[in-house]
Amino acid sequence: MSPSSTDQSTCPSITALKSLLTTTLRITTTDNRVFIGTFMGTDQLLNIILVNTEEYILGNEASRFVGQVMLPWRLVLHVEAFDQQNTSNGKAKDDRSLYI
Repeated sequence: MSPSSTDQSTCPSITALKSLLTTTLRITTTDNRVFIGTFMGTDQLLNIILVNTEEYILGNEASRFVGQVMLPWRLVLHVEAFDQQNTSNGKAKDDRSLYI
């Protein structure tokens, strides 16, 4: 017997993932790229979908706007969410507290 859809929606991991919707994420990939964009969800294969995204290459300060991207889960090394609790008046307390 499979769990009902209401059981799946109350799962703590799904609730945590839903709480990240529309937040800014910083995602580092295995090919030394960093994507900073707004989290819009995942697909069935758990690939991450970002919009309004900037792409950076580690070691290079230049960036490019890539808009909407789908990042394959196999390429993802780190996913970091903007930590709004450690900011006050829009300013971070220190540089290390921007992401959790």
